[in-house]
Amino acid sequence: MADTWDSRREALGAYIREQRQRANLSLRQLAEKASLSNPYLSQVERGLHQPSIRALKAISDALNLSAETLLAQAGLIDAIAGEAPRGAQAGEAPETERAIQADPRLTKEQKAALITVYRSMAGPGE
Repeated sequence: MADTWDSRREALGAYIREQRQRANLSLRQLAEKASLSNPYLSQVERGLHQPSIRALKAISDALNLSAETLLAQAGLIDAIAGEAPRGAQAGEAPETERAIQADPRLTKEQKAALITVYRSMAGPGE
């Protein structure tokens, strides 16, 4: 599983770098627009650091992309949404995840993003 997450982190960094270059921004300029440090953003682009949700939101805003687009293009939304839920019995999602999935007001991408945030905060299950 670590190799999969490493490759997704690298894909995310490459996608951010590509979007930054398409926007004709230097690393320093994007870091300033996103209120992130230059070294941190450099590590994210090289796949050495997994950015927080806050950092991803700041980067997506600075690049005029939706956070969902950023995560989907890096293959993170589909990958995370397709994983077996932590802390649930085989084939059963936790109640919070079921509630998110059942909400008709949310798009598929929004549901996946919310589940991603929920899982990152809830931590590993038993």
